Amino acid sequence: MSKSKLRMPLFVLLFLACSIGAAFADSQVRIVRLSTVEGSVQVNRNTGAGYEKAMLNFPITQGVKVRTQSEARAEIEFEDGSTLRLAPDTTVDFPQLSLRDSGSKVSDVNLESGKLYVNFAAAKDDELTLIFGHEKLGLKRAAHLRIETAPDGITVAVFKGDVEVQGPSGTVTVSKNRTAVFDVLNNDHATVAKNLEPDPYDAWDKQQQQYHERYNATASNAYSPYTYGVADLNYYGNFFSAPGYGTLWQPYFASAGWDPFMNGAWAFNSGAGFGWVSSYPWGWTPYHYGSWVFIPAYGWAWQPGGAWVGLNTVPRIVNPPRQFVAPQPPSGGVKTVAVNRGPLPVLSGRSANKLVIRNDSAGLGVPRGGLKNPAKVSQSVAQSGSVATRIHTAPIESPRAQLRTTFEGGRSVSRPSYPVSSSTVGTAPAPRAASPAPSPSGHASGGAVRH
Repeated sequence: MSKSKLRMPLFVLLFLACSIGAAFADSQVRIVRLSTVEGSVQVNRNTGAGYEKAMLNFPITQGVKVRTQSEARAEIEFEDGSTLRLAPDTTVDFPQLSLRDSGSKVSDVNLESGKLYVNFAAAKDDELTLIFGHEKLGLKRAAHLRIETAPDGITVAVFKGDVEVQGPSGTVTVSKNRTAVFDVLNNDHATVAKNLEPDPYDAWDKQQQQYHERYNATASNAYSPYTYGVADLNYYGNFFSAPGYGTLWQPYFASAGWDPFMNGAWAFNSGAGFGWVSSYPWGWTPYHYGSWVFIPAYGWAWQPGGAWVGLNTVPRIVNPPRQFVAPQPPSGGVKTVAVNRGPLPVLSGRSANKLVIRNDSAGLGVPRGGLKNPAKVSQSVAQSGSVATRIHTAPIESPRAQLRTTFEGGRSVSRPSYPVSSSTVGTAPAPRAASPAPSPSGHASGGAVRH
């Protein structure tokens, strides 16, 4: 048995012991958001059901595992807007998501396998610790990096900030635009290169980050106590003022006949029971904070305010129409119960790059940044009932083949592997904030308008 194998259990046990000891003084009440689900993504939520199909907006709690299958991708968003992005064939778990008495947040993320992009915003006194193989990396300052594990080595590439990696061979400092390679077959010996080896998923990570930065920049923190989910509110809908109600928000592609519980699921959480999980791409903040209010001639709108609600969420409903039936959680069991009463997205075209958007779909199936002007498309949908429009996407990489990273002589080497699907993020201007015009009830008649 090698020395590295003998050292590993002691190193890991010492780290876990420290983590568990600190956890007793903290409170495990936090949730983070599964904010992007593309392809086959699975989640193990400690309900006894093992891995199950993941759903957008699933609340991630301490002890949960998330994994992506081949050609699948996922994003996990933290309260301050920090993100983890999982490339295909990646598994992560969350041994600690805690809140200290001081209000600072402590997060431990274990990368079991695959490729992980980390963008840490470094809100005041927050801490993020990344564990991978025999190594760990603690972050207290803003940083952007990529970590990739392989049977023969681990690569840490730093795009922003300076990080320190602790492992069996000591502490290694990796600065901006540097790459560290840890040779698993040689006692995790580290080699630091003064460059960044490009990766096929770098463009996807960059585009996702630009989306967050662009639409968070147009947001007002007065509408939510947290940052996660705010960018999606700005892209998929608009804020407006209504007499007697103050500031409200409505999604695009929704008439007065739509209600906010048409598409989603009841998901079980151990110790908390069932909570509502929205299927809509913007469906995080409006279901954990504020109220859903029905206004005659306008329909349903979200009203910010009140206290943030974590698990076991049954959103507050104000002034519902007479025929409305409030959603009720299942009376028993632990399996996720899907609800699909609204229009579902339909892809068309030779390369499936056209999306038929129907009235009352409320953005379901519209990828982030996929429409250049969602407000304008929403007006066309309201007039015609549906619109067939091109989805603007950008490729993951310019070459046809993805690069597979291997380790030779203590350095990373990229070789062609297999084709990669297109990203769902394109370039889109910020939506215009305007008061919604009164919409007719139900679906409008007429054929699809092609854009």
